[in-house]
Amino acid sequence: MDMENIKKNLSPGIWGAITGAVVLAIVGFNWGGWVTAGKAGEMAHMSVVERLVPICVGQFNMDVDKVTKLAELKKENSWSQRDYVIKQGWATMPGSEDADRDVAEGCADIIVA
Repeated sequence: MDMENIKKNLSPGIWGAITGAVVLAIVGFNWGGWVTAGKAGEMAHMSVVERLVPICVGQFNMDVDKVTKLAELKKENSWSQRDYVIKQGWATMPGSEDADRDVAEGCADIIVA
């Protein structure tokens, strides 16, 4: 085979491989359950948040002044309730120094409801 025939026969194969890769990516991301690394990290974080919110609610329930603090929390605007929960320390998990804002938000939603 000479170089001319190789180029002529190789071109359809390359285009077929490119087309196949594009179709595979579209199918994989839309219907195959594939996610990007960023999306996977976000999903993992939200899974952790779901597990920690009940601990935050439990810490609220152990607060000796919870009735007064619940009334104060309900007076707060919905966008500042998360900060109130953080300030009370309910969203700071045992062994941690800082509160997670997503945990505090989920916790506030449950407490106020």
